[in-house]
Amino acid sequence: MELLEHLALGFSTAASWANVFYCLLGVLLGTAIGVLPGLGPVATIAMLLPVTFGLPPVTALIMLAGIFYGAQYGGSTTAILVNLPGESSSVVTALDGYQMARKGRAGVALATAAIASFFAGTVCTLLIALAAPPLSEIALSFGPADYFSLMVLGLVASIVLASGSLLHAIGMIVLGLLLGLIGTDVNSGTARFSFERPELLDGVSFVVVAMGVFGLGEIIANLEDESPRSLAATKVTGLMPSREDFRRMVAPILRGTTLGSFLGILPGGGAMLSSFAAYSLEKKVSRYSAEFGQGAIEGVAGPESANNAGAQASFIPMLTLGIPSNPVMALMIGALIMHGIQPGPGVMAEQPALFWGLVVSMWIGNLFLLVLNLPMIGIWVKMISVPYHLLFPAILVFCAIGVFSLANAQFDIYLMALFGILGYVFRKLGCEPAPMMLGFILGPMMEEYLRRALLMKKGSAMVFVTRPISATLLAISVIALVIVLLPALRTKREEAFQK
Repeated sequence: MELLEHLALGFSTAASWANVFYCLLGVLLGTAIGVLPGLGPVATIAMLLPVTFGLPPVTALIMLAGIFYGAQYGGSTTAILVNLPGESSSVVTALDGYQMARKGRAGVALATAAIASFFAGTVCTLLIALAAPPLSEIALSFGPADYFSLMVLGLVASIVLASGSLLHAIGMIVLGLLLGLIGTDVNSGTARFSFERPELLDGVSFVVVAMGVFGLGEIIANLEDESPRSLAATKVTGLMPSREDFRRMVAPILRGTTLGSFLGILPGGGAMLSSFAAYSLEKKVSRYSAEFGQGAIEGVAGPESANNAGAQASFIPMLTLGIPSNPVMALMIGALIMHGIQPGPGVMAEQPALFWGLVVSMWIGNLFLLVLNLPMIGIWVKMISVPYHLLFPAILVFCAIGVFSLANAQFDIYLMALFGILGYVFRKLGCEPAPMMLGFILGPMMEEYLRRALLMKKGSAMVFVTRPISATLLAISVIALVIVLLPALRTKREEAFQK
């Protein structure tokens, strides 16, 4: 009964004209940036954060969330029609989706992706509504030591699940933690890493870092390698799957939704890991495994349901614990902080309209995507033909205006340019920037909880191993790190990411 009351509150919040408009705007923007290879939800959300200053917190989060899960829809469109994934999570969709398009079944492939994504999104919305209240109740019993250990586990998990070199992932985490220390120490009033620059006394804005590393870094990399794009189908017809198609897609959608819902909660997991895992699973269990790579509908249904489930399940740790499981969730936490809301289990109790309004808006957004996406295929097809070198100057100007509007400071623009160069260098060196962003967001919070825990126990570090919850979380962190550092398992891990 209490859940129904919460959902009623969520509907009354999400169904207001302003929130419905920004939800629609978010999913359309998300689909558009998913369609355009080279852009992504991280860069787009980072660029739009300054715009959200003038919006109510719930409206801002509804729009930003719509961009995130809308991008999962849009990424499949280019994967199927052009064999060029607009989103990293749509890489495996291209394997069979593009082959279906070449055989004249582009409409069926796109409809399969839309149906799978809508079903997964609906299930995950219900999962968030059911799982969030008990998780928040448990989290409210956490002390400072428990929160510190939970954040340590989040950072370790992001190292374990990061693609590429483990040494690179650890280095990026450390760099993010160091960036989070820039500014004035709250307790002592001492300037740290400010290099006697007054502009750095308040620290570095995460918007500047995100727009530089993810926005400008991606722009530079994509301008360097502007891939040619040829459509497998210039006109999409026959959107309705046959009865046989429906029969073959049901089980993969159910399996993909289940797998994505679980993997999306893990730090470093989310949509990409879910879609790859779902494709591997379908290839092993499907009766039609011989057709994979040649246009099997299971190769579209499984990964597409998994990536949308993974994207929306990643909201669970962010909303209940205040822990980001991926860079987008880190930006969402930053958006909450910008609006004066402390992320964590208290959000549900202190801001029930915001929490439940966001949850219900996810279902409304998925409904928008199902109803609007397929009729708008023609528009998305035309967008694919837009050359990068015409699109990106406008994005660059938008980034500069957005950063300048934060504090009316030219220094922020220079800083964004510096992080843009760093983002490009990271890409060239094979360093994934996501762990750095997680370290940057979690670093100041970890420091605060560390100090609180030590003050409560008069400086004794034993508090982290004497509290059962904290000791368990630290033990899991150590075990995960030791396992992944073992040579044999490290080799298998690298082989798995290559596959």
